[in-house]
Amino acid sequence: MDGLIDPAVNGAAFWTGPAARKGMPPESPAEMPIQSLREFSAVTRRPLRGRPIYAVRRLAIFGGALAVTGAATWGMEQALAVGGITPLEGTVLVLFALNLLWIALTFTSSIAGAAAIFMRRSAGRPQRLAGRTAILMPIYNEDPARVFSAIEGMAGGVFDIARNIEVDWFLLSDTTRPDIAMAEEAALVALRERIGQRASVYYRRRRRNIGRKAANIADFCRRWGGAYEYLLVLDSDSLMEPATIVELIARMAADPDAGLIQTVPRLIRARTLMGRLQQFANRVYGPVIAAGLAWWTGGEGNYWGHNAIIRREAFMGAAGLPALPGRLPLGGPILSHDFVEAALIRRAGWKVEIADDLVGSYEESPPSLIDFAVRDRRWCQGNMQHIGVLPARGLNWVSRFHLVTGIFSYLSSIAWVLLIAGGLAMAVQAKFTPTDYFQHPFEIFPTWPELDSALEIRLLVFTAIVLLAPKLIGAAVLLSNREDRRMSGGIHGVLLGIIVETLLSTLLAPITMVMQSVAIVSIFMGHDGGWKPQRRDDGRLPLRELWHQHRLHVAAGIGLAWAAAYVSLDALLFLSPVIVGLVLAVGVSAASGSPRLGHAMARAGLLRTPEEARPPAIERRALRARAAYRTLAAEAQDMRALVRNEWRRRHHLAIVDTGGARRPGDIDPVEAVVAAKVREANSLDEALAYLLPEEQAVALGTPALFERLSLLGDAAA
Repeated sequence: MDGLIDPAVNGAAFWTGPAARKGMPPESPAEMPIQSLREFSAVTRRPLRGRPIYAVRRLAIFGGALAVTGAATWGMEQALAVGGITPLEGTVLVLFALNLLWIALTFTSSIAGAAAIFMRRSAGRPQRLAGRTAILMPIYNEDPARVFSAIEGMAGGVFDIARNIEVDWFLLSDTTRPDIAMAEEAALVALRERIGQRASVYYRRRRRNIGRKAANIADFCRRWGGAYEYLLVLDSDSLMEPATIVELIARMAADPDAGLIQTVPRLIRARTLMGRLQQFANRVYGPVIAAGLAWWTGGEGNYWGHNAIIRREAFMGAAGLPALPGRLPLGGPILSHDFVEAALIRRAGWKVEIADDLVGSYEESPPSLIDFAVRDRRWCQGNMQHIGVLPARGLNWVSRFHLVTGIFSYLSSIAWVLLIAGGLAMAVQAKFTPTDYFQHPFEIFPTWPELDSALEIRLLVFTAIVLLAPKLIGAAVLLSNREDRRMSGGIHGVLLGIIVETLLSTLLAPITMVMQSVAIVSIFMGHDGGWKPQRRDDGRLPLRELWHQHRLHVAAGIGLAWAAAYVSLDALLFLSPVIVGLVLAVGVSAASGSPRLGHAMARAGLLRTPEEARPPAIERRALRARAAYRTLAAEAQDMRALVRNEWRRRHHLAIVDTGGARRPGDIDPVEAVVAAKVREANSLDEALAYLLPEEQAVALGTPALFERLSLLGDAAA
């Protein structure tokens, strides 16, 4: 057992342990100016030499996508051109081209990515571990056992392989639940004891949860960032192999022009059907798409908000985010901050790279369709805010393209809805509008409509190839690796997995389409989706809740079925995949969050990935440590015990962040209410009974209020 104390075995000794230590190191303030989106002078940009090779690559990717889209659009135009193109048919043609262009870009990127992977040659490089690194993990009402065991595994592993490296670990908490906040503090003490002198671990819980994750990191940068050259940002569900962390630091040190290096995380730990579905798609299809993106973007890559290393000078000098004009949801703090930060770093003349060749970076996925939708709603709102960022002065065109892709990834759902509606309207028009066989005055012979069924079949096959090719290309790349092929169930296992994934995704796609369309309408009507904590393992929900969430989808499916059947049997059959997914939305959603179905898939060897067959070393290391933290967290969630235990109280006051103290005249309403309730209480138990959970969290984070609680006596017997 690492460390001096095992909280799972000797809990009583833990609460009378070593002397209190500060939560954070001494502050090292640095400037992080807010950037302007309206003004930018090119003379302030760092010079970078041109890279003409990327111009050729980009021409290949975009030219290929346009050629594919043009060929399919021409075929569609020929199919619709019986008697000329009507305005309705023209609208359908434009929507078809827009949606296909999106798919074609994935198609061409996958081809390029596969070629890049097959041509890649592994080359060792000397590791120059210069520069001090802060590894940041923002957390928000997460399970402390998962978070702190992950930090223990990563921090201990980095020390074991690179003892000369200068790394500090920071847990930046925005937790608002008092029980979780107390468990976090207890876990910090345990973590420090368990890893001893092998790593420096710090913790800060903000007193005011303002601006969410981006502001949380910015607060760290402005107060402590001056002491570090690099920032390695993790998410609360992130895991990264120690060797990967060391390699990221070495790559940043080796390239003085690198502002940000983004890894491509692989999904792990999936337990439910939805989790396994995403995990399989990420592992089989993701690498070729990521490799293609890295191949043509070069130094104009993107940032996904975590599992990336950033040069502190570039981040603080160029990526101070402004608030967008107007109110939420389209104004205010930028939710999807990562894309914008990458664009601003590149605008300042730093490179933003995607290290798709670097393995050992992991994260988790939402366990159910509902959990996916909760996260997706926040992402949708953040990407719609990017509409206000697009006109920003000085942005590289590739950075603007990244913003456009984020925006259109959600607007495409509206485009698909309109395409379906347009197709139905065309069918209704054809059914009820009399056909004029004499299209020109004084025409003697009629013009009979001719339907080229062979052309329609070729168009359908062509579109299916473009849609499915990235899956097959990804499978070919995975199967080319003997070890990956064996651990994924062999050729038959992978191909069967693709079939299962495609069928299940076909059921989920129309539900997601409607969800995103409703979200977009809601956002433009002024509704803010907020920021909700994510569930990790179990995605099950009561049937009543599922019906509440999906009743609109079921109604839409029934309505679409009625409209299609009214038009023709052919229309009903053509739209049946969409109709079935919507009508069965409740059942599909329930199945998506089922650990039992996920386990059944695992037993059958379906949707299997190499990381499932052989869990990464860092995952095994974190799991071994988790039980101790889970036991400790259960014992720590008692505010009365925290106040009354002298040792715990001293540790709490040492850890609590005093940097966010209010200025005179700046009255926080919740803090004022807590002060009034504590003042009127006659005992500690009475005060705790008065305080709501949110108010208890404020009392925990405010030393003066916490001290007042400790001065209250016990209730009379």
